[in-house]
Amino acid sequence: MTVHQPPGGQPLRNVEGLIERGLVAPERREALQAVAARYAVSVTPAVAALIDPADAADPIARQFLPDAAELETLPEELADPIGDEAHSPVEGVVHRYPDRALLKLVHACPVYCRFCFRREMVGPGGDALTGEKLDAALAYLTAHPEIWEVIMTGGDPLILSTRRLHEIGKRLAAIPHIKVARWHSRVPMVQPERVTEDFARALRVPGKASYVAVHANHPREFTSAAREALARLADAGHVLVSQSVLLKGVNADLATLSALMRAFVENRVKPYYLHHPDLAPGTSHFRLSLAEGQALVKSLRGNLSGLCQPTYILDIPGGAGKIPVGPAFLSGCEAPGAQGFAEDRHGDLHAYPPG
Repeated sequence: MTVHQPPGGQPLRNVEGLIERGLVAPERREALQAVAARYAVSVTPAVAALIDPADAADPIARQFLPDAAELETLPEELADPIGDEAHSPVEGVVHRYPDRALLKLVHACPVYCRFCFRREMVGPGGDALTGEKLDAALAYLTAHPEIWEVIMTGGDPLILSTRRLHEIGKRLAAIPHIKVARWHSRVPMVQPERVTEDFARALRVPGKASYVAVHANHPREFTSAAREALARLADAGHVLVSQSVLLKGVNADLATLSALMRAFVENRVKPYYLHHPDLAPGTSHFRLSLAEGQALVKSLRGNLSGLCQPTYILDIPGGAGKIPVGPAFLSGCEAPGAQGFAEDRHGDLHAYPPG
């Protein structure tokens, strides 16, 4: 596996590196080393430059710097919170829904999000899907004509070399029933120098509709370099959609969430999914209640353009799949012939006739 290393310095991959860079205080060394012994740490130069170490509540630091709170595991938290393993017929493939499947190409990432739902499965040195394992995964996709879309994920597949991505694209192009190729990645935001014009073109799978799901959680992630990377992807013909997680202390307020969704749209990224945090081990300090999340998402309606509205999503623990859990604006018409009431953006109710 060929992994790109950015110019201007290597990612910070341990607590000592974070201390030397001035991102965490030396007195936190012992506590954070215990966290790093369990969960992978990596902070790219682009991310490190965004962190304000003087701000104890810095939303970028909260996403990427280890925290002693990660060692607290609640009874309801699960090593595989969304049940990938239960739907993995061969290594590297997750086939949960009839018409689409995940292809997990690599188990490493350029950065490690502290709330990651695959945090027990990813990290440095993780095996890439190569050789016979990749052959078996592609054979499964080929043998299932109901699979219309393939979603490349991991880890982060965009850490692979341009040559490797091009090779994988050629092999997917040869499967006639696959019509859509979708890449999921943090790279455009956290390692934007990676996304050159050649790289953006290499992600195109010949003959398939090409989508890139871009993960970002805070408007400050939209640096000039990140915006340029997104433009190169869009100009190369990819449809860009967003992935975000609703996180306490990061984006769980109206002003921040609104700015995030507008930043996506301004950069030709259609807001797609806003995930309720999964029940991953050691992540309870990020989670808010579903009622709090619904109220916040409800406040977006009417305050933001329709282009800026994501779907609020819960991945049911254990592998039952994703469901929309957004707020309701219509009530009272559950029974046939019952009077309905529509709630406007000010909270006022308006009668709607039965029918």
